[in-house]
Amino acid sequence: MNKKVIWGVIVLLIAVTVYSASTGSIKVGGLELIQGLFTGTNKQVEVIRDLRLPRIIVALFVGAALAVSGVLLQAVMRSSLADAGVIGISSGAGFVSVLTVSIFPNLFFWMPLFACLGGALACFLVYSFSWKSGLIPIRIILVGIAINATFSGLGQSFNYRGSYAVTSINQAVTSILTMKNWGDVHIMLVYGTIGLLLAWLVSPWCNLLALQDKSAKNVGLHVSRARLWISAIAVLLAAVATAIGGLIAFVGLLVPHIARLLVGSDHKVLIPFSALAGALLILTADTLGRTVLAPAEIPASIIMTVIGGPFLIFLLRKSDRVYGH
Repeated sequence: MNKKVIWGVIVLLIAVTVYSASTGSIKVGGLELIQGLFTGTNKQVEVIRDLRLPRIIVALFVGAALAVSGVLLQAVMRSSLADAGVIGISSGAGFVSVLTVSIFPNLFFWMPLFACLGGALACFLVYSFSWKSGLIPIRIILVGIAINATFSGLGQSFNYRGSYAVTSINQAVTSILTMKNWGDVHIMLVYGTIGLLLAWLVSPWCNLLALQDKSAKNVGLHVSRARLWISAIAVLLAAVATAIGGLIAFVGLLVPHIARLLVGSDHKVLIPFSALAGALLILTADTLGRTVLAPAEIPASIIMTVIGGPFLIFLLRKSDRVYGH
């Protein structure tokens, strides 16, 4: 069953990728697109390669990174409510990167590094303010929403400084996937691939964290160190996705929950499947956003907010019954 589901998602992902690449202001057939990419003689395909393909690749990696980040955070916090967008990690990443690059514009290409520092700061604040003889899921959400609102407000304040550079940077980390180029793809491929590979390598630790701390220690896991490393990888993935793709919430909330229903809770399978499902979700949302009301566009972040808001309410009601808080 798991293999059928996984292959089904892979087929859907390929189909949506081809459809997304061939549909828009410039339309070409699937075979014409593939042939043009190999021959380089079709001018329409050349335009698609330069403008549309980077957007598609970025959307795929952003979706995969955010989904896997959610899986890792949920493993660390033992809560299905943890998500980088909901608890403020993404907004912290966006704010610190904007703040630093607005002060030092020449460091624009180091924005993912600053985003990681901002995400780590937000994660630390959430852990610190949520801890009270243990991590209670509802407290994490409430503190995370407060942290998220704080960093989001600080980030939006940069719109009123009157600087074109600052406004452009702020737009780059807020919501929309337009105007991506192959430089963005290169950054996303490097950092995203490293983060996803590290996430899969720590999947055995994620499985052990599902046990009680004493049981995990008895089988040789250094629990605190494992939580720290897994959280760091989750922050890396969320921060890079935010720096390149913008603030998109609820991906790490929705995808892992559905993935567990489809393939189970073994993180060796759950992490790669969530990456595929997250990529499919964001690419589908972005494709719908730019085609349904063309030439106008609906950012993928807005579509995810419309879907994710009710889903968070559903999980909160379910969490009351499961965790008893």
